[in-house]
Amino acid sequence: MSKKFKNSICKLCISAILAGCIIFLMGAYYCVIKAGIPYQDPPLELQIQYAVNMGIGEQLVKNGFILIVGGGMIRVILWLSNKYLAGHYKK
Repeated sequence: MSKKFKNSICKLCISAILAGCIIFLMGAYYCVIKAGIPYQDPPLELQIQYAVNMGIGEQLVKNGFILIVGGGMIRVILWLSNKYLAGHYKK
């Protein structure tokens, strides 16, 4: 692989990790702040609003976590392959 291609893939992985962190934090905001603690005996409108906000928060947290883990795994694989391939070609 060329050096330029490796650098662009590494930047793509780092940007995926950063985007995953932002999405994860947005999901945490929806779960904790927007949805919050459910009401004790709410009317139907508040039940629906809570369910929608909690569903959005859970989905955002899940997608953010997947992006963080996926980008991190690819970044580690690239780092390991670069480390071992560079050592292999120096001999």
